[in-house]
Order: sequence, then structure tokens, then C-alpha cells
Amino acid sequence: MASFTLERVVPAALAEVFDISRDVDLHLASQGGRGERVVAGTSSGRLGEGGQVTWSARHFGIRFRMASIVYDVDRPRLFRDRQIRGPFASFQHTHEFLPHPGGTLMRDEIVFRSPFGPFGRLVDRLVMRRHLIKVITERNDAISAHFGA
Repeated sequence: MASFTLERVVPAALAEVFDISRDVDLHLASQGGRGERVVAGTSSGRLGEGGQVTWSARHFGIRFRMASIVYDVDRPRLFRDRQIRGPFASFQHTHEFLPHPGGTLMRDEIVFRSPFGPFGRLVDRLVMRRHLIKVITERNDAISAHFGA
């Protein structure tokens, strides 16, 4: 399994950052360059415990669909989402929110595995990890911008 962790301080209260991080509309706006849209499930507003959404977006010039479910919601500290159908053999995203003197420390931990065994592991190491870091960074940029940062 491949993984990475990103951290960012957002100048806003814990509950506010937690809530906007579950917002479908903000996520769509952050991924507009990939033509991302919702094709099933919660299409607007905030995802809660058990909330499901199927995203469609273009990555590497190919349109992919990924269905995700939100779980382990512990407002305002933590929630997780994982792929239930889609291009990965496995994909899990843990969102953690911690008090910080500058507002809220937002921590994203992504654990993933591409399909196709050894070939997928090579893709993860050479391409996918870097690509996913860019995707999550763009999402986090949109969250920061929402609070004027």
C-alpha cells in the first residue's frame, strides 16, 4: 500500500473547517479543472455518516468514476471516506482536525493501492502518489481560500 500525509493550518475554527471539508460543492469547485461532477448520491451540501457520492472526473485524459462512503464521523475532530467502487484496488482518506494557535491543523492521510499487482505498485510509486498529492493540495487550497487564506 502506498500512502502520504499532508498538513495545513487553516485560519478558522475547528468546527468550521470540519464542516466545509465535507462540502460537496466546495469539492466540486476545487476539482473544476478535471471536469469533476457528481453522478450519483449526495450531489450538494455536506456529507454525513454513511453519506455516499459517486464522482466522475478526468485524470490522465481518461474519465473515471469513484463511489465513496463517509464513516467514522466524530465532529469536529475526524471523519474518513473510502472508495466502495472505482479505479483503485483500495483507497482510504482520513481527515483529522486539531486545534492550532493559527486556527485549525487539517491533516489528510491517504492510503491507496492501484490494481494490477506489481505493475500497480510501480504506477503508485512513479505517478499516482504525486498525482494524488496534487489533487488533495488543490482541495486544501480551496478550503483555505474559503476562509480568506
